[in-house]
Amino acid sequence: MGKRVWSCCLGVSTAVLYGSLSLFVSILHNVFLLYYVDTFVSVYKIDKVSFWVGETVFLIWNSLNDPLFGWLSDRTFLSSHQSGSQISSPEVVLKRLQSLSRNGPLFALSFLAFWVAWAHPGLQFLICLCLYDGFLTLVDLNHNALLADLAVSANDRTRLNFHTSLFSALGSLSVFLSYSFWDKEDFMSFRLFCVVLAALSMIGFAVISRLLRCRFQNEVRSHKNEEELLKELSVGHAPHASTEKPVTLREYLKQLSCHRNFLWFVSMNLVQVFHCHFNSNFFPLFLEHLLSDRISASTGSFLLGISYIAPHLNNLYFLTLCRRVGVYEVIRWLFILKLGLSIAMLLAGADQVYLLCLFIASNRVFTEGTCKLLNLVITDLVDEDFVMNRRQHAASALLFGMVALVTKPGQTFAPLIGTWLLCVYTGYDIFQRDPVKDSVAAVAVSGAESPVPLRQGCFYLLVFVPITCALLQLLFWSRFTLHSRRLQSIKALRQDAQHGHLIDVKAI
Repeated sequence: MGKRVWSCCLGVSTAVLYGSLSLFVSILHNVFLLYYVDTFVSVYKIDKVSFWVGETVFLIWNSLNDPLFGWLSDRTFLSSHQSGSQISSPEVVLKRLQSLSRNGPLFALSFLAFWVAWAHPGLQFLICLCLYDGFLTLVDLNHNALLADLAVSANDRTRLNFHTSLFSALGSLSVFLSYSFWDKEDFMSFRLFCVVLAALSMIGFAVISRLLRCRFQNEVRSHKNEEELLKELSVGHAPHASTEKPVTLREYLKQLSCHRNFLWFVSMNLVQVFHCHFNSNFFPLFLEHLLSDRISASTGSFLLGISYIAPHLNNLYFLTLCRRVGVYEVIRWLFILKLGLSIAMLLAGADQVYLLCLFIASNRVFTEGTCKLLNLVITDLVDEDFVMNRRQHAASALLFGMVALVTKPGQTFAPLIGTWLLCVYTGYDIFQRDPVKDSVAAVAVSGAESPVPLRQGCFYLLVFVPITCALLQLLFWSRFTLHSRRLQSIKALRQDAQHGHLIDVKAI
């Protein structure tokens, strides 16, 4: 019976297996994002200094570990010329899967470390954040790199991303379930809920990565048999192929600095990361000061919950559009839509309750949806980097890591710039909240009446930030040239260079 089930699992398509890995990340990561701060502040009673020290160290580690792990993962694949590859494409995929099979269960274990007090709150906060983000980075980098390694054609990559979005949406259901178990006074039920989630994630990573490894081990064996046969016949790779000089980190950075499309993309993506986290950070603030007295608590909770799951579902439609018109055009029109909706909301004013609800939710949904499509653009940049620098193998994980290095500071800029703008414009300091003053229209820091009411200030922040972001992104995106004919020629060149080793997702 067990063998029959295993053989049925082996018959599942590669795209479904690849996408299902995102389920085992999202069921944990969404719960982490919602509850880790509240757990340490309200349950473990962490002090303010320890909290900010932990967040500062986390910011540095969060920015540096992506390129670090990307370099460690891909340095063996980098070489100065293309002649004679020593590692086949199935072997590259197998190395990614081996990393996922090790780090996936460790990621689930690091998630569990948050929900049991085992050290001083400040020390536990620092260690847990760094461990969790380290294993999350290893999982994300290898999973995203597989998107570029498993397929080259836009249709195949879109198919892979489609299943990723589908399973991520299923994983977001853990957010809705978590409300039933979350209780600061009786924390045991929530701990047990997290143990169940972590166990599901560990089992999922172990089973799915093993299924995928079994699939590509056959490819590796056939490649090695072919190499042995060629050696016996004294044909095949040239003798000098094994002595090629590897690319150093300094040379790689120099190559990347000349990659113009990469530079325009990370400029646009920095703004995108900023806007995504601005929406997440200020979503509760907008609900409180713009809608709390006009909608019920259940409606506010529904808006919060739907904002997590809707971007994944919406992305399924965006990906079908990408197959028809291309990723570049879909992203460009999403920027135009964001600009148009923001201007329309500005003209409508802050008194249109239903429009406000729709705008707050749609602003987050479309912004998060754009983020989900950007991995496809990074895989195209991987192809361009491969062709431009005549690499033996695409440095997929490293390029994803370098993108994260440049764009992750947007996570920190979002709350800093947002709270600064709110304080300058209305005099409201979010870190020195006074419940009495919150109910008043606005009070300046000095105690004098502010020229701009708090409600109106929140409304201007809600609409002017996306307007500014959309204008900057349209400017940067107009300079990005990796689309249409150039993208087709890049993909054709990569396919020609690796025609003997590429994996067709649909054929598996």
